[in-house]
Amino acid sequence: MTTTSPSTQFLPAGFVPTDEQKKIQASRNRTSLVVANAGAAKTTTLALRIGEALARGLPPEDILGLTFTDEARQVLQARLVEVGIAYNTAKRVNVQTVEDFARRVLSGIEDGKPEPLPSTREQQDYALSVLENVARNHPQYTDLLDIRTHNTAVSQFLDNLLKLKATMTLAPDGGDDPVYAAETLRLPLTDYLWAVEYEKQRVDVFGYVDARGFFDATYDLACLLRSNPDSRLDLPRYKLVVCDELHDMNEASFCIVEALVSADTTYFVGVGDKDQVIYSHLGADESFLQHRIAASFTDCAHFPLTMTYRHGPHLAYAMEAFKQKPVDSNLPVRTDIHERTYASAPGACGAEVVKAVLQWKQDGQALDQCCILFRDAHQSIEIENALMNAGVQYRTLTMESYLLREEILFLRGMVAIALDDFHHVASPKTREAIVEALATFAEVPLEPDELREAKTTLAKEPSALKHFFDGQIQRVGSVSARTRIADAVSYLRSLSVDSLAQPALEQVCNIMDMDKLAKRLYIHPYEASVVTKSVAGFIATARDSGKTLNQFSEWIGAAEAFAGGRPGKNAVLMDCIVNVKGKEFPHVVLPFLDAGEFPNPLRELGEEENLFYVAATRTKTRLTLVSSEDPARRSAFVDRMQLAAIQKRADTALRRNMAAPTQAVGHRDLRVAYENKDVVKALGAQWDKTRKVWYVPSGMDLEPFRNWLAD
Repeated sequence: MTTTSPSTQFLPAGFVPTDEQKKIQASRNRTSLVVANAGAAKTTTLALRIGEALARGLPPEDILGLTFTDEARQVLQARLVEVGIAYNTAKRVNVQTVEDFARRVLSGIEDGKPEPLPSTREQQDYALSVLENVARNHPQYTDLLDIRTHNTAVSQFLDNLLKLKATMTLAPDGGDDPVYAAETLRLPLTDYLWAVEYEKQRVDVFGYVDARGFFDATYDLACLLRSNPDSRLDLPRYKLVVCDELHDMNEASFCIVEALVSADTTYFVGVGDKDQVIYSHLGADESFLQHRIAASFTDCAHFPLTMTYRHGPHLAYAMEAFKQKPVDSNLPVRTDIHERTYASAPGACGAEVVKAVLQWKQDGQALDQCCILFRDAHQSIEIENALMNAGVQYRTLTMESYLLREEILFLRGMVAIALDDFHHVASPKTREAIVEALATFAEVPLEPDELREAKTTLAKEPSALKHFFDGQIQRVGSVSARTRIADAVSYLRSLSVDSLAQPALEQVCNIMDMDKLAKRLYIHPYEASVVTKSVAGFIATARDSGKTLNQFSEWIGAAEAFAGGRPGKNAVLMDCIVNVKGKEFPHVVLPFLDAGEFPNPLRELGEEENLFYVAATRTKTRLTLVSSEDPARRSAFVDRMQLAAIQKRADTALRRNMAAPTQAVGHRDLRVAYENKDVVKALGAQWDKTRKVWYVPSGMDLEPFRNWLAD
């Protein structure tokens, strides 16, 4: 049961906290869980709680702020200063990612110093170095193994390894029945046994740690805490622990937080939004926010943060309808929700997106304030082409332009081999990527050193591509794979110079049997489907261009130069939704809101709903929804926003917000030289020891302080 909250002592700079925030700020409960909406000032509220602790005399060194990403760590650190905590005090507060915290703890209790594996390449090399142990140490499963060394296979293994560690489901030595364990976890047996061997090499039987890559410190500390409860005594002690973005919590990080908070003198405040759980593939689970933490600490109190400060009532109420939970906004801002529909015709969705972007520009807004968000990467093909044709510069944030994705690079490489011309690919970096894609899709088991040498050579000397094909691709690998790619190249070379690109690429895909190839290379059906759709989109691009193979190759080079041009304020942004949680944009465009696209039928519906919620709530002033003009084909998510039904209520709320008087800050800060401090004190000013500033309390006459008013 929540106790009555005392009044707050910390007075933030420049704003008055809401009643919801004040209750969290002043909470005296040992464990406080805050369930928040998107844009509800979660990080600011944690900063207020830290400020309150400091105002009540807690040394900053006794406070720990935990986040799950370095970006979130930087935001929390900056927010401490923004709410008014003195810079020199704020920097003494321990704000770390869970991984950095675990690494620091382990460095204090381990004798050796593990080799760091900071990059993906180093982790891939480490993984390949143990791969041969899989068959050697598990001969009874030889017939069930499918060992591959190409980059995609290793990347997928590392993703699976990460999930095993995040969920703490990797059994030592593979357990009694690795086949059953792999099937239960929906993993290939090869990857499961590979993970077992990886960990046996990384951590020996005596506990000596040979190397650490991404997330390994979190996993290692969690394993230590699980296997030896007394190791909790090795954790540093804090009086207050706060944790941001609890919706990203997984089993391993929960194990660490639980151990930290179990100390009798530690208070904990965690904040998250269960509807932003979109990283289940990394072990994220709403259960930690919903009940796991509360089950571990029976004195846990729950607090809401319902008010959003990112967008106005129209989007707030649409998201309330979509998620069936309370959402409100006091902002005097109209967040317009535009609906655009398109016909069932090639390029129709892209044309509507371009219209939305140009309308934004016509309204006097900068293009870099507009972001197009995709459910899946393949959807960018039509949109990128439409923007290029319209001469609208764009910039991808985290995702790659479609011209640089693995499956498209493979087809570009095939065309280059057939034309015996690699010079249309101007960028050495792109040439290297094409070489790697050729090795992957040709299923060529090159050693890492061989692949690096080939990439370096072809980056410098494009004419060596023919030698790479004859000397490497046609030399190693399975007979069937070599035959398919040889047949595809022979077919391309047999074409006349004026052969159209579209039928040529279609035939190459038929010869290579791209659907089956994608399913062999990409373990998860969803990922294979995205690759297949991406290839189909590339072929459609060739069809719509009407160009010959040689002309299309030249066009691709020019398109890559356009996409890679130096962007400025006149460049539209684009990314996949999964990459932008925590970000916000004035205008968000969501294309392809169609049944079968969003929600994706190969993904769990609950997480698809969360993904749409995250996408829609990234915007501040305008949301553009682009869907099919056929209601039967339109995504059900659009209807669930109940845009017509919430319109009147949202209009009323907006008028209320615009008419409401601006809430004045209850106190006024002063700028006081040291020699005048006794003067303002005698007049009634008070000293805020946390913010290191003199202020006039609410209700006092400001006239005597006119000479020292900060603003």
